[in-house]
Amino acid sequence: MILSPELISRLGPLELKARQIVEGFIVGLHKSPFYGFSVEFAEYRSYNPGDEIRHIDWKAYGKSERYYVKQYEEETNLRCHLVLDVSSSMKYNYFAPHTKLNYAVHFGAALLYMMHRQRDACGLITFDQELRKFIPAKSSYRHLRHIYTQLDEILKTDTPGSEKRRTSSIDVLHEISERLHRRSLVIVITDLFENVGEHDALLSALKHLRHKHHEVVLFHVLEKRSERDLDFPDERFIFEDLETGAEMDVIPAQIKADYQKKMTEYVGRFKQACSEVHIDYEEIDTEGDFDLGLLAYLNKRKRV
Repeated sequence: MILSPELISRLGPLELKARQIVEGFIVGLHKSPFYGFSVEFAEYRSYNPGDEIRHIDWKAYGKSERYYVKQYEEETNLRCHLVLDVSSSMKYNYFAPHTKLNYAVHFGAALLYMMHRQRDACGLITFDQELRKFIPAKSSYRHLRHIYTQLDEILKTDTPGSEKRRTSSIDVLHEISERLHRRSLVIVITDLFENVGEHDALLSALKHLRHKHHEVVLFHVLEKRSERDLDFPDERFIFEDLETGAEMDVIPAQIKADYQKKMTEYVGRFKQACSEVHIDYEEIDTEGDFDLGLLAYLNKRKRV
């Protein structure tokens, strides 16, 4: 069963929520047309001559009469860094019962849990107008718990009236490119709020990551009905910029058609530009389930 974001929000600790999201996704995957997609998670590997005997898992031997050794951090398959936008615009919601930030944190937690299950080293980077947190990638369970603690702290800030923080993903991505010295899979989760007028600059920052030989997945998180389709009731609204406090008096029905056209054109151009430099772009609707995003991650990982 694939769990909805509404049901997930009622569960306990973030780690439990992440596990339920991933396990529900895997069950659904095996029952779907994607049956056969590889979702095996490496916990051990076969013993090879030269391996230290003290690393043999004797419980596994007792069950199978075959020698296995536990995998450690230096043997991980990938180094993955989750780059999470925590700016004020991420605290928006209208139709969805949760904000973009709440959705992004739970989606990110599920990705981290999946990385850990696959023995990948994972790290966390958060940003708004500047880089806020930089936790290097490691594969230990203790490290994963530390990251979940940081994500829980982010959820505590997801309240109305909190400090306004703008988005500056361009500067942050350039900084990340210089600070990551080993080839990694970089997963960026953002609403691209400040980048409509800075299309070329953002692409340049993403290309910087590719120039440093990193693989990049960009998850554009948004509430599709309101932010993409402008599907509001036919009445007057006061729209507020969550990052600056600026307000605009709008009747959405009067601008809806033109707005939808421009959004479609913008997203189409941006997605095509990402594709040209081998950056995966995925649009994630906060009213939807987590499965499409998780499948996009697995597809990317498989190609890498």
